[in-house]
Amino acid sequence: MSHEAVKWAMDDAPMLLTDKGKPDTTARGVLQALAEHAHKDGSNAHPSVLRLQYRTGYDRRTVQRALRRNEAGNLIKATGETNGRTIWKLALHLKRPASDWADLERAEEDERQAAAERKRRSRSKTVTHSPSVTVTDSPSVTDGGVTHSPSVGHALEMRDVTHSASGRHALNAALTISQPSVQPPTTPGADVGGGAAGRSGLAQNAPIDDDGFVLTDSMRRWAVDTFGAALDIDFETAQFIDHHRAEGRRRSNWPAEWQKWIRRSAKWASERQQRPPLRAVPSTGWQPYTNPTDVSAYSNGF
Repeated sequence: MSHEAVKWAMDDAPMLLTDKGKPDTTARGVLQALAEHAHKDGSNAHPSVLRLQYRTGYDRRTVQRALRRNEAGNLIKATGETNGRTIWKLALHLKRPASDWADLERAEEDERQAAAERKRRSRSKTVTHSPSVTVTDSPSVTDGGVTHSPSVGHALEMRDVTHSASGRHALNAALTISQPSVQPPTTPGADVGGGAAGRSGLAQNAPIDDDGFVLTDSMRRWAVDTFGAALDIDFETAQFIDHHRAEGRRRSNWPAEWQKWIRRSAKWASERQQRPPLRAVPSTGWQPYTNPTDVSAYSNGF
């Protein structure tokens, strides 16, 4: 068995397509089984059809048709016979285009975005307003000393404030009895305004979370290959998510928006490195008096 021939059949050989434009996986399987019997240069592969049946699990006619398709695609060529078996030579010089891998990555990204969109739509359909939940004004739930006003969001207390320095009294200042804690949302999707997060654990009213933005391995590879170690990708991504979560805006293509953010950050980092260093400013503050004569004079009784 030749490692070079097997690797070619597994990775580098052009992918044959069926009449419907789909990958011909049957012909590919027979080609890989055939490569296990080839020499280093792809020659002298002559397994029996029975052996190929055993290796692939296909029936005899399926194996024979797959061999003919590989031959028609110029991936193999008959060079003779031995003991009633055809001798094949594999075309190791033919290489699969690099765009095949890029197409697979693009298809995977499209599927991920489509799945995120389906999840977002499904989540929006399940959010309903139930008529059983009502808001009522009841004296039993009102604390003493708290005034309800349709124009005031918080109950206020009037307090006389005195300024000790001037002796003047300020106007009765409205002070909030209960002020809710305001905590900024963090990147993993913290609760906003003290409320509970959504079903998916993401912050409410954050379109970037609803749209399902995720940093993928291909995006990270692009950033590292383009800018190297000049940027902290995880930090920049967290800044990107926090910024757009706070803005609450939507984008038609979040990965493209993320790439723009990374490019700008890299440009700013480069500009900061090119700036000249700041010069030290001489201190003009008070300096202790160090005249030896005056020091001795003070020590003698002055």
